[in-house]
Amino acid sequence: MIPVGQAFSHSYARARVRFLEAAAAGGLAIRSHNHPLKGLEGETLAMDVALDGPADARNLLIVSSACHGVEGFCGSGVQVHALHDKDWRAHARDAGVAVLYVHALNPHGFSYRRRVTHENVDLNRNFPDFGQPLPENPAYAELHELLLPATWPPGVENRHAIEAYIEHHGLARYQAAVSQGQYRFPDGLFYGGGSPTWSHLTLRQVLQQHATRARRIAWIDLHTGLGPNGLGERIYAGRRDEQAMARAQAWWGGDGKTPVTSVYDGSSTSAELTGLMWCAIYQECPQAEYTGIALEYGTVPIPAVIEALRADQWAENHPEIDPALRQTIRRQVRDAFYTDTPAWKARIVAQGLEAARQAVTGLAAPPP
Repeated sequence: MIPVGQAFSHSYARARVRFLEAAAAGGLAIRSHNHPLKGLEGETLAMDVALDGPADARNLLIVSSACHGVEGFCGSGVQVHALHDKDWRAHARDAGVAVLYVHALNPHGFSYRRRVTHENVDLNRNFPDFGQPLPENPAYAELHELLLPATWPPGVENRHAIEAYIEHHGLARYQAAVSQGQYRFPDGLFYGGGSPTWSHLTLRQVLQQHATRARRIAWIDLHTGLGPNGLGERIYAGRRDEQAMARAQAWWGGDGKTPVTSVYDGSSTSAELTGLMWCAIYQECPQAEYTGIALEYGTVPIPAVIEALRADQWAENHPEIDPALRQTIRRQVRDAFYTDTPAWKARIVAQGLEAARQAVTGLAAPPP
């Protein structure tokens, strides 16, 4: 095992090297899906996949990072540390559970310190049925111009208007309006896209290649940006299914110590969202019983998270801005989704490995 701090990186390029080195040192089979563009440092971008266990395992745990690019600073660290943890790997192997590590679902966003893909799409809103009318979000439409003013930082009038909206509707309504997902404004926040992104299509390939023989699948998708700093909220990640939700609670609930929350009953810090990524598992792996969570680690208060995303989108919409301002905004976004302290990293890793062990125990247990 390596010290916790050595599992985390200050750039996507370094994080990728650490992940690939850890997987190779462990003798894992690796497959890289190269992105069509280069990264911020001119580096190759890729969704890298490493399988720890037999390809035909009946029980499969997926651990994924960087669905929302910049959140990969956290998720990659958890994955790298897990790959170096011989006790954890032996626990999964002895239980007959294969572990599929998917590193950097959205490598472009990770490299550029953005939450979205190179298409400016929120990957976790990019899985609606594009053959049907796309979901509407009239509350976001009402806020769009306020969220992205002509100048940055916003003026006093703009700030007062946002504050008035929150005072009238409440912070939860503001968060839901902004983050639910919207499909009308390609230059806006939480845009779900008009078609599948590169990351969307590549993830489906990964599931087809590695998950179609499993009979039971668990998925832990690593996220940051909601909740108290350092706390890993276990958010049920699946369709409305009482049996699957009960399994998730039984596996990850820790007898009430770490309850699994849900967007469906309002218990989660997340609003109910549209076009969620794990919809793909039902389509690509219909043979399997599926149980999943998003492990959502807290960083800064939600107003600060939204403010960072507003700044980021404004900068994306204004390529002519001063490079120094762009760099400042990139740092603001990173800090909103990653707390670069030893104490935070230690809590992140401990909770991530705890959730992974719980998933293995749940998968290995006989189905009721």
